[in-house]
Amino acid sequence: MTSLDPVHDKDGVRLTVEDAVATVTLTNPAKRNAQSPALWRALSEAGRSLPGSVRVVVLRGEGLSFSAGLDRQAFTPEGFDGEPTFLDLARESDEALDAAIAGYQEGFTWLRRNDIVSIAAVQGHAIGAGFQLALACDLRVVTPDVQFAMRETGLGIVPDLTGTHPLVGLVGYARALEICATGRFVQAAEAERTGLANLVVDADELDASVKDLAAALLAAPRDAVIETKALLAGAAGRTFDEQRAAERASQARRLRDLAGLAD
Repeated sequence: MTSLDPVHDKDGVRLTVEDAVATVTLTNPAKRNAQSPALWRALSEAGRSLPGSVRVVVLRGEGLSFSAGLDRQAFTPEGFDGEPTFLDLARESDEALDAAIAGYQEGFTWLRRNDIVSIAAVQGHAIGAGFQLALACDLRVVTPDVQFAMRETGLGIVPDLTGTHPLVGLVGYARALEICATGRFVQAAEAERTGLANLVVDADELDASVKDLAAALLAAPRDAVIETKALLAGAAGRTFDEQRAAERASQARRLRDLAGLAD
């Protein structure tokens, strides 16, 4: 069994690994796991620190909230120490501004890698950047007190941490627009009904339920899960005939691998 000593622990993000399961924990419950550029960099580093043996990543937050979103300090004239303020970013060239936002997004994109399945264990508030972090994961297990909301539009900005694509994929364009434009709360029953949540469980069952789900995901051969995830993740961007062809190519690889004929 792999040691549970932290592989990575800084700026509100802790990574531990036990066998094929990695757990990424947001560790600032006093601020409801509010997010900052430093936290986004720490998330990116956690992704780069994953051992190759990891197949499932569990993302969770300490305390009563998964993540209440962007730290309000970001909206002050001073911003965060050592970080560009929103005004500083706005004064940058188009290329520099694009690169800065792309760097922030890296903390979210690695959770969609085909070689892992990511699970968000979500309790309490998942607001703005917190909602987008939950959406960055493949699966979401939530508690009855969960409150998802996309508040960026009300602040005069847009959701830019990779959340718009999965949100539309899960609930459709019209509902996604309504959720983002109004900033309203989506609670557990609606989340489960619309596909935002795979499972709703009592708070005292959250950790055990996520552990059971991870075990079920690990029961299938790794390469079969990787191929299946890639097929499903790309399906929306393919025509029916293109998807059929992708299925054939994927199955051919699997059969050759099982027969010991893979390159």
